[in-house]
Amino acid sequence: MDLNSLPAILTPDLGLLFWMLLAFIIVFIVLAKFGFPAIINMVEERKAYIDESLRKAHEANEKLANIKAESEQLLREAREQSAQIVKDAAAARDSMVSQAELKAREESARIIAEAKAQIENEKQAALNEIRGEVARLSVGVAEKVLRKELSSDAAQMEYVDKLLDEVSSKAK
Repeated sequence: MDLNSLPAILTPDLGLLFWMLLAFIIVFIVLAKFGFPAIINMVEERKAYIDESLRKAHEANEKLANIKAESEQLLREAREQSAQIVKDAAAARDSMVSQAELKAREESARIIAEAKAQIENEKQAALNEIRGEVARLSVGVAEKVLRKELSSDAAQMEYVDKLLDEVSSKAK
């Protein structure tokens, strides 16, 4: 392999190599003076931004965890209050039902007592009416029987003697 037959770009001569090295050093110095600090500055700012974002995300996660815990606590308290309200309502309902049952029993007992009293009064009135009617009928029948039987004076005297005998025999 002959180095002379290779293209010039692969085998640079000394002059070209010198100017290329000089251009590289100048570009490197300019970049080192102006470019690298700007790039490092941007990288540092980006790192700081990412760190700040991570810190904020961590704080947000902590706040979210706190909010979740608070919401669970509030939900638990709401459930407890709901259960207590339902329990109180059931107790109030039971109390109202028992009071209503007691009042209904008292009212029904009072109505029954009044009905019994009214029935007894009506029964007594009916019995009195029947007695009166029976007495009237008895007196009427007795009057008719006695008129027929006691139509003569002798029959009357005989009947009076018979009654006196019965009264005197009962007195003994």
